Amino acid sequence: MDLTTTYLGLPLTSPLVASASPLTLSVANIERLAARGAGAVVLPSIFQEQIEAEEDAVEARLSVGSESSPEATSYFPNLNTYTVGTKPYLDVIRRARAAVGIPVVASLNGTTDEGWIEFAKQIEDAGAHALELNVFFIPADASLSAGDVEQRYLDIVHSVKSTVSLPVAVKLNPYFSAPLALARKLKEAGADGIVLFNRFYEPDIDLDTLSLQKDLQLSRRQEIRLPLLWTAVFAGRVDLSLAATSGVETWEEAVKYLLAGADVVMTTSALLRNGVDYMAVLVDGLAAWMKARRFSSLSDFRGALSQKRVADPTAYERANYIQVLHSYRR
Repeated sequence: MDLTTTYLGLPLTSPLVASASPLTLSVANIERLAARGAGAVVLPSIFQEQIEAEEDAVEARLSVGSESSPEATSYFPNLNTYTVGTKPYLDVIRRARAAVGIPVVASLNGTTDEGWIEFAKQIEDAGAHALELNVFFIPADASLSAGDVEQRYLDIVHSVKSTVSLPVAVKLNPYFSAPLALARKLKEAGADGIVLFNRFYEPDIDLDTLSLQKDLQLSRRQEIRLPLLWTAVFAGRVDLSLAATSGVETWEEAVKYLLAGADVVMTTSALLRNGVDYMAVLVDGLAAWMKARRFSSLSDFRGALSQKRVADPTAYERANYIQVLHSYRR
């Protein structure tokens, strides 16, 4: 059974990808994921604020008492070359790259052009195969227009691609008004792929304490509908690698995403719930389904139910919306 695919120009032995989570910060876990059929792994995002906070804290500690003697400064490392915060992350990239034969994708969340560029270069030098730009940005500023928000994404991609030669994927959120047009602009800016979609971690309200409740809710299979829709719309219509994510609890969701046209299917919540060995269950389930359907490779069915290839493309648009509403029965 041929499960090979291509993502961001990289050959993968399987379309199942372990996406960013605490699990993929362990080289031992990455080795187990690779052994159980993962086509690639995405490391958890490294955040610019986190790195800069660590740098500031170390610099403050090192400067204590330094004014007491001019000679004291000779004992301090040169902060221009002393990498703080990024070192453990970069070390995971290096060790994972040496340990496994599957692509290791780093994930970066910056806040300034300088931050994106600086950290992207360090990630490339560490040996990552590709870079995922996790633009976790809530446009809560009323002075920002829709065009301003899109331009921020485009500027980030252009800045990073002007600095590194790594393949770059952009993790989009589902709230853009014209995502296809944006995807084409991202391609022009240098992006190699897109990930559909980023899950914003919205707060809840605790009615007992009258405070915001900030907790992590793992995705459920019911969340597949929105990214499935847009994966099917994007497939074959933008010259970008497509990664689908959210709601992948079983191999069935992976098959649906592939039928919609995804190049790879990413999962985090299923692995957090069931452990890294669950990757083998997903891969084996996909292979068994293909065998039962007599598909010898992913290309035999991938995108078969994308909007571009279905007999009735309006099934993804307004006509289907009306039909669904009128077909509801208690």
